[in-house]
Amino acid sequence: MDLDSVSSFSSLQALAKLLADPQEEDSDDNDLGSHPSSVGAVGPGNIGPAKKAEPTITPQVKAENSKDIWNAEEVPEGSEFDDIWDPREQPEYEILFKQQVGAEDMFLGMNRKDPSTACCEDMLIKIKLPDTKSSDIALDIQDKILDLRTPKKKLLLHLPHPVDSKNGKACFISEKETLEVTLRMKREFDFINFA
Repeated sequence: MDLDSVSSFSSLQALAKLLADPQEEDSDDNDLGSHPSSVGAVGPGNIGPAKKAEPTITPQVKAENSKDIWNAEEVPEGSEFDDIWDPREQPEYEILFKQQVGAEDMFLGMNRKDPSTACCEDMLIKIKLPDTKSSDIALDIQDKILDLRTPKKKLLLHLPHPVDSKNGKACFISEKETLEVTLRMKREFDFINFA
């Protein structure tokens, strides 16, 4: 088969007829006015038997209160703390991970601990707060959110791991103008990592 025979108009028409749907065979094959794009409309999805349209699934909405415009499940976690109109700037911060290591870990390697964050028990968040007094700091800790507010700064931090919001420590170091928040992480597989 040479290239000239494939590129001829009659060959393209024959190929289009071969790939066309059986329902379209009722129409006149030589009438190009009724199907001006019969060759251009054929694509990889047209090869093979026609597929049946899949039924669309509409989500079932609970009609608990007809005046609600959204469900509580639709609202992302922590969005109640977001305030896009707040002009306060975000302070600099860094997140560090800490683990409790003993001599048996350092020298003998007995507890299967490694330097990865999976083996860390605590999360340390250092927040720089220049020109701030400790009495001006308002700190709220949720399971996955740290919300810090001062008169000049505001930090809404989505934490990388869930934490124990009831047991944590916060210490303001006035010489460094830094707030250090230590939180105990509670992750899904901690029972394996710390066994």
